[in-house]
Amino acid sequence: MAAQPLESPTRRPGASETNADVQLQEPSLSDGPELWRLARESRVLDVNSPYSYTLWCRDFADTSVVARDCGVPCGFITGYVRPSRPDTFFVWQVAVGRDHRGQGLAHRMLDRLADRLAARGARYLEATVTPDNTASTAMFEAFARRRGCDVTRTPLFGAEHFPEGEHEPEVLFRIGPIADAN
Repeated sequence: MAAQPLESPTRRPGASETNADVQLQEPSLSDGPELWRLARESRVLDVNSPYSYTLWCRDFADTSVVARDCGVPCGFITGYVRPSRPDTFFVWQVAVGRDHRGQGLAHRMLDRLADRLAARGARYLEATVTPDNTASTAMFEAFARRRGCDVTRTPLFGAEHFPEGEHEPEVLFRIGPIADAN
């Protein structure tokens, strides 16, 4: 699932009101618990185990980004390069803490990650979005417009692909070709 509003009780007094001071970096192993917290507090993302977020920070740091405000994670994007399509980057999850929404942070993280991966040969970005997720749809459409890319949407997973049909269908967004902005 992609970008969703999050609630975060860890907002510190004096934290930046815009994302200009927020630093974007590759996640480190110690970020795993905070990524799990952000995902859990979203109440909309499919939350994986704390172990999986920590493992992700170890094994997929170079295809992920974490946003830090005063050193504390306030957003992240996790993703990976598809093994069968090395020119394609798949966005797994996008999260932005509630206190950092509406400031373009998700766009900034996505652009940073796309620039890094395009320089390494990625030409396409993929993500799945549920039909009712207007925030993620808008974010990926805006990304494609900024990059001058096409967006194709195709059904990928139906409710029948999930246990007991308790998950909405997932539509595959494929965006590209993406040019190296550097």
